[in-house]
Amino acid sequence: MTSTPARYSYLGPEGTFTWEALRQVKGAETGEWISVANLGEALDDVTSGRSDYAMIAIENSVEGGVSATQDALAHVPDLRIVGEYQVPVRFALVAPAGVTLDAVELLAAHPVAYAQCRAWLETHLPRHTHVPSSSNVQAAQDALEDDGVHAGLAPRGITERINVEVLADDIGDNPSAETRFVLIQKGGPLPERTGSDKTSIIAELPDDGPGRLLEMLEQFATRGVNMSLLESRPIGDSMGRYRFVIDLDGHIHDERVADALLGLRRFSPHVIFLGSYPRANGHTPSVSSRYTDDAFIDARRWLDAVAEGQPGES
Repeated sequence: MTSTPARYSYLGPEGTFTWEALRQVKGAETGEWISVANLGEALDDVTSGRSDYAMIAIENSVEGGVSATQDALAHVPDLRIVGEYQVPVRFALVAPAGVTLDAVELLAAHPVAYAQCRAWLETHLPRHTHVPSSSNVQAAQDALEDDGVHAGLAPRGITERINVEVLADDIGDNPSAETRFVLIQKGGPLPERTGSDKTSIIAELPDDGPGRLLEMLEQFATRGVNMSLLESRPIGDSMGRYRFVIDLDGHIHDERVADALLGLRRFSPHVIFLGSYPRANGHTPSVSSRYTDDAFIDARRWLDAVAEGQPGES
């Protein structure tokens, strides 16, 4: 019996950074790739069953968390992150043949790309204005097809796919910029822990009393769980109310992470578990002997023994 190839939705068209991230997924090369126009369409494909997975951008090393993604993950139920992937972000300013740099007044750019090239653009094109494009590849297409648009910000190498010329190469303000992408599915089992894992959650504070944020953070600190990401996003129901997007070092099957999440669940009125999955960079966190699985298991055995009337010395 032949199995149906997995379907992957991604922000297209071919050649975008999201497409580059999807190329890193083991086994994806044999699946069906579905180009979509925006984040909402990608997530809707997954929740409706049109796709098995969606690749979406979640964080940039320069701009921080992608707010649209963080907000969507807080509102779309039953999503699971099953992998993360990092893609270097490099940009070129491209235009149709015959356009020169000094002729560029209006350029097309994806908002994230524009933010990452803004200093260069303000220095070299101080009188420019820009219009938003749905993707970095589309920006090059817009420059080619729209007579009013003189140039576009696009990924390096775009000339292999679209008939444009490079006016300026590698113009990002930060040469070390990377974007982190995550692969999303609807529910399902978690990836096995590898020892180099990350757990993503979203949590709210119980109220706006003094010290509530500290109380939440203590759930992790007292169990030796490091946070690699902590960002706030407005809940939207009233001014001053925020939810927190958190990445933890470790897997939910690690005793220290599980115990921290139990503490968080008792503290927070709303916790969303987004997934435990292998880290893209392969980093293995250093864990104190006080917080290893064996330490938690030994402490539980000691407590059980005491409860059964055995001597309390450890």
